[in-house]
Amino acid sequence: MENQENNTEKAAGWEREVLEKIALAAVTEQTRARRWSVFFKCLMFGYLAIVMGVALYPNMKKEMGGDGKDHTAVVDIVGVIAEGKDVNAENVIKSLRAAVKDKNTQGIILHSNSPGGSPVQSAYIYNEIRAIKKANPNLPIVAVVSDICASGCYYIASAADKIFVNPASLIGSIGVIMDGFGFVDTMKMLGVEHRLITSGAHKAMLSPFAPSNADETKYMQGLLNQVHQQFITAVKQGRGDRLKETPDTFSGLVWTGEEGIKLGIADAVGSDSSVAKELIGADRLVNFTESEQLIDKIMDKMGASFGHALGSTLQTPSLR
Repeated sequence: MENQENNTEKAAGWEREVLEKIALAAVTEQTRARRWSVFFKCLMFGYLAIVMGVALYPNMKKEMGGDGKDHTAVVDIVGVIAEGKDVNAENVIKSLRAAVKDKNTQGIILHSNSPGGSPVQSAYIYNEIRAIKKANPNLPIVAVVSDICASGCYYIASAADKIFVNPASLIGSIGVIMDGFGFVDTMKMLGVEHRLITSGAHKAMLSPFAPSNADETKYMQGLLNQVHQQFITAVKQGRGDRLKETPDTFSGLVWTGEEGIKLGIADAVGSDSSVAKELIGADRLVNFTESEQLIDKIMDKMGASFGHALGSTLQTPSLR
């Protein structure tokens, strides 16, 4: 009887020990889960703080210019000029207007380093600069070229009061281009048939899968000539008598900064800092460049991939 009671007590003790271990394991797991939850919440909070910091940083930089000190405003024209790209009319115009609105802005530098791009976007910015100059005749607006200022970039720069370059800068390329490919012979070799249905005689104009049409090519050449003439007119209006026109001036050629000065394409050698100090008289530089928000860039890449892919197959005029 005594042995039976001892066995019962041992069994009960073993069961209690197992239950205690299970309960302890559950408590430990809950504690661990809470710790991981706190960790991930902190990680998410840190991530959001970084995103907000990146989004607000450009505005914080601009606010630095509002401390009562005179400064030279800088607006970047850096990269390909096109809607949806880093350099587009909407952002550049916002940047220019913000710089003009700041009472401490003594002048504006267009920091230029671009191979060109959309003639439409370039024209928008060009017209805005001329409008600002008309409304603020005592506010200097100058372009300072670093590596390259070609085509659409030069279109914009020609609206400035003066254009400064490095002797080794590349500048000019006053022309318009439209390029594409022809796959007709390749398709014949591969035995591929081009099946096309249109509701207009010229709806498939310049299709890479159809033979070149002389009338359509002539028509498109006329369009390019119109855009080119608009470009030429803008440059002549901006540069005036400083432009030493030659047969090559509007041929699409580029020149070094040193040669560009001789041709009246540019005015003098200078950098952002030297121009701000010696010409504008405010050596403190404040960048007013409007930049696309981080979340917009992410959504742009995720949501517009198809549109970009489709757009890349279409031929559009370009100042580059």
